[in-house]
Amino acid sequence: MVAKTWANARDQLMRDPSVTNLNTGSCGPLPRPVFDRVTALRTRLASAPMDFLSRQLPPLLWTARERLAEYTGTRPHRLAFATNVTGAINLVASSVRLAPGAEILLTDQEYAPMRWCWERAARRQDAVVRTFRLPAQPADPAEVVEAAVAAMTPRTRLFFFSHVVSSTGLVLPAARLAEEARRRGVLTVVDGAQAPGFTGLDLDGLACDYYAGSGHKWLLAPTGVGFLHFGDDQADVLQPAQVSWGYHAPAGYAPDERTEFGSTPRLRNLECEGTRDLCPWLAVPAAIDFQAELGHERVRARMRELAAFTRERLSGWHGLEPVTPEHPELSGAMTAFALPPGTGPEVSRELWRRFRIEVPVTGSPDRPLLRVSTHFHNTETEVERLAEALKELSR
Repeated sequence: MVAKTWANARDQLMRDPSVTNLNTGSCGPLPRPVFDRVTALRTRLASAPMDFLSRQLPPLLWTARERLAEYTGTRPHRLAFATNVTGAINLVASSVRLAPGAEILLTDQEYAPMRWCWERAARRQDAVVRTFRLPAQPADPAEVVEAAVAAMTPRTRLFFFSHVVSSTGLVLPAARLAEEARRRGVLTVVDGAQAPGFTGLDLDGLACDYYAGSGHKWLLAPTGVGFLHFGDDQADVLQPAQVSWGYHAPAGYAPDERTEFGSTPRLRNLECEGTRDLCPWLAVPAAIDFQAELGHERVRARMRELAAFTRERLSGWHGLEPVTPEHPELSGAMTAFALPPGTGPEVSRELWRRFRIEVPVTGSPDRPLLRVSTHFHNTETEVERLAEALKELSR
């Protein structure tokens, strides 16, 4: 198959031409083929709901599971679909049992709702949440590993970290962190919300116990696509958030054996929440295929090229200072800049109100960060537009 040009692929995205979207880190635009696929599936659901849910959906669900498993480097029977990373991590936090006094270790740059999730889990189990500071500007992945290892104590029983830090785009050395945790008998739970499509994944080669990912960001899948990967020795730990038709396994099937429902008894127990719209999950192959036609490595190379241009163009521009490391193993398609003192979320609001530029301000109130996401569909011209808008705001 001949690779599409960037312009051709860009034309297939459902983008508002009046908007400069530099925020795939929050949600990516949907490719037209993916939109058409999920819409066609929903049309079938609407026109013959029971035929679709009972007969058409199961083989489509298994195919989607197989394709996502192949894409993320794992096996279908270890991959449960979810609505998003938040739901997947909450499922883990409500299932894992820790001894009283156990320590849950987090980095100091975790997504706030995920931090709250572990704080609630700690209260329920008489455990303790402790954070450690990530190096501000690591020059090498080893600096991150050293900081994490130094923070682990004999009481540390669970280590939670983001594969890609949402606020800065810092890529953590997930494989090495998971190995160090396993060596110490510490469970590892990874927030991979930004990772699918952002970086290559080999989940079976990652020594973590749980890994949650999203599809609606860099993979450009429909909203409502998430997943949870779990290790073989954690398969019996997970308990469904609610009891539904998957609670009792069908007779004659082993826990990890494919059934007529497009899953395994174990996976259906986790995924089944009664009658719901699963069409976004079924459209995952279309999203994978869309970027496969461009070439996944080629896409990531273009993202890096745009990130490098963004760093060069905006660094020092009216007080902007990059906080995302330049090291290729520690960075990717998101570049964050510290805003000048006295500025904050109003920058994002004014960029939208006056220039229709979608770019968020992240970080904490005392350290606001302008985060620029550059997927393949973005252009140098759009980055220039942001630079000129910031110049205008500085006046």
